[in-house]
Amino acid sequence: MRLTLRHLLPALLLLLFAQVAEGQIVNRLKVDAPTFERYAYCRMQRFNPDNLPFADSLYRAGAQDGNFRYMCMALALEFPVRFALDDFDRMDAAVAEIKTLLADKKEFRSFYFSVLHEYCEYLLQADRMSVAMLEARAMERLAAEEKQPAGMMYAYRIVGLIQSYRDNSYLAIRNFEKAARYCKEARSEQELPSLQILMAQEYIRLREFEKAEEHCALAEAYQDFFPSIRIKALMTRAILYNAEKDWKSFDDCYAELLASPLYAVQADADARYGIDIFYLLSRKRYDEALSKADSLGTARDRYDTRQSIYAAQGRYDRAYGELLALVNEKDSIYIKVQNEDLAILDAEMNNAQLREEAERLRHQNQYTILLGFLVMFVIAFFAILMGQWRLRQNLEEMKQKNIQMLSARRAYRRALEHKENENATKIKILQNSKAARL
Repeated sequence: MRLTLRHLLPALLLLLFAQVAEGQIVNRLKVDAPTFERYAYCRMQRFNPDNLPFADSLYRAGAQDGNFRYMCMALALEFPVRFALDDFDRMDAAVAEIKTLLADKKEFRSFYFSVLHEYCEYLLQADRMSVAMLEARAMERLAAEEKQPAGMMYAYRIVGLIQSYRDNSYLAIRNFEKAARYCKEARSEQELPSLQILMAQEYIRLREFEKAEEHCALAEAYQDFFPSIRIKALMTRAILYNAEKDWKSFDDCYAELLASPLYAVQADADARYGIDIFYLLSRKRYDEALSKADSLGTARDRYDTRQSIYAAQGRYDRAYGELLALVNEKDSIYIKVQNEDLAILDAEMNNAQLREEAERLRHQNQYTILLGFLVMFVIAFFAILMGQWRLRQNLEEMKQKNIQMLSARRAYRRALEHKENENATKIKILQNSKAARL
């Protein structure tokens, strides 16, 4: 069977979401013990609509007493229920109010970031990728500004999940690796096993099976502390062994899953169906595999799985029909994802353009100042050159005038001397004439 992960991995991601969310029930807002115990009990069943009456009473008490901690806890109880009820407007409004209440309270960033992380998970499950990306980027910027490694961890994890959804496995792994580094820095090691499994799943997609095996083993190192990790690692290994066609290891893994009481409780139905289909196909039990495929949650998963089963049977006409239906379904999804991508790209480009414009103006100011100095220098230099040129010209003109005046003076002196000589000669002639008459 061709490796089919698209209907298994999202279900496994949902399991990892649940593990992370349940692991965050700590008294981050430092409220009194009785209130926190009631809050923690409701958080353990966070999608239960019965949480809303307590959330409402807690919010009113907080608003009356000016206790923002109670108000934040109430809103944190409300927005998962709103998500489960598909009331996304109320969900968004609840999270927006938490942001407002905690905007300037840095001492409660742990609660703030955990809420935003959970909110982004719900956005992903609701296929609101662009909003999740923008929220993750905003969380990353705030965490970087305030040097909060937990916020960086959550932000990169969400970006990695988005890249995984878009089949950008290399980018997904890169972001999960960054999340793991910040996880250690934040001393939130309980998050590491889920990140290792996420990376293992991406390596399976890339058919880098040795690396996938390594990351499964790294996740399993935590199974004594987090028993659910064993189930998630086994499910990931089942996908891995099916891809490698290592049927002996697959059968052992599948048998261990069926024997575990946690498998049916913690594993999503679609994820279990997918692994069951792998098993049935390995036994060539095609009719049972088709029956399981009909139970998958989305039309895309059903088309994809059925066309694989028909191809394995050699019923290529039926496989082609399912493939056409899959292509049509993917086209509609692709258009939606493409629109999401354009929204993200547009928002990020707008931010990038604003940054580039600010940088351009900064450089322009620097260039203007530099150019001003340069122009002033050129003008001054040119003025000096012109002054020197004019001085030379004036000196040359004065020199020529002096030469001309000197020549004229010499000529005048010669003429004067000539005239004086002429007059002296005339005087002598007159004197001689007068003497002769006497």
